[in-house]
Amino acid sequence: MPSIYFLTGPGLWISFIVFFAGLAIRLIWLYTLSRKKDPVFYNHIDFKWGIKSILYWLVPFGSRSMRLAPVFTIVAFAFHLMLLGIPLFLQAHNLMWEEAFGFGLWSMPDGLADALTIALVGAGLFLFIRRIIRAEVRILNSPWDYTLLVLTLLPFITGFLAFHQIGPYKLLITLHVLSGEVLLILIPITKLSHMVLFFFSRLFIGFEMGGRRGARAW
Repeated sequence: MPSIYFLTGPGLWISFIVFFAGLAIRLIWLYTLSRKKDPVFYNHIDFKWGIKSILYWLVPFGSRSMRLAPVFTIVAFAFHLMLLGIPLFLQAHNLMWEEAFGFGLWSMPDGLADALTIALVGAGLFLFIRRIIRAEVRILNSPWDYTLLVLTLLPFITGFLAFHQIGPYKLLITLHVLSGEVLLILIPITKLSHMVLFFFSRLFIGFEMGGRRGARAW
């Protein structure tokens, strides 16, 4: 297993470079592919419809499909908000940013971070079980999709255990950093890239449904 010194030094920079460069390359590739295979699509670009399509899917219960599944909608929105919010506003992370770059974001109290981490893991378990018991969801998932969900939760679980010194601290903090960096590297090349591609896919759906057909896409 790599040492914590490598992971918090060169390893961290490598994972960030792969993350940003990988997403940029994938976006360029998808744009080039769409220009080649669907050139007619670009004849009916309408940003008004595209932005509406994004906004209605960013607001809880903004779309009809969300209103038809209220429990899933609440859990999914909470899961994604905590997934982004906890790492950004965690005090330990912001202390590292201040040490390295001289600035950091607002930090949440440790008690709140603990509560949100437990809620995040609970939401993740709900989504995992839902994929198993709902046939219409199960057929869309492969073993790799389940693995990705577990990998997404791993940095939070190991970080929580390390912070509270439940188990071998050195091993847990190493797994925490390693799993977080593996996740960053995987994002551009897996379904996790939807964190960025979502905005482009909704934009294009808005162009197609609204700009071309005059129909709502939500």
